[in-house]
Amino acid sequence: MRYQTIVLAGLGVLTLTACAQKEQVVAAPPPPPGAVSGSVAADRDGDGIVDGYYTSDGIYHPNYVPPPPPPPPPPSRTGERG
Repeated sequence: MRYQTIVLAGLGVLTLTACAQKEQVVAAPPPPPGAVSGSVAADRDGDGIVDGYYTSDGIYHPNYVPPPPPPPPPPSRTGERG
């Protein structure tokens, strides 16, 4: 009697698993050109230095480095002595 119950429960489980729908896994789109895989960093010129980043909508933003300040003006040749 107990053997029949176990077999019946096993067949029920097998029947229900056959009807289960599996989720479809969507493949990720390829990264934009110059993107470093696994991050949002971008190396567009291929020199090994990260020069920007991508946002979640795929727009590239370069890293902005401000230019250095201009050098101070040279001292004037006229002084107190005139």
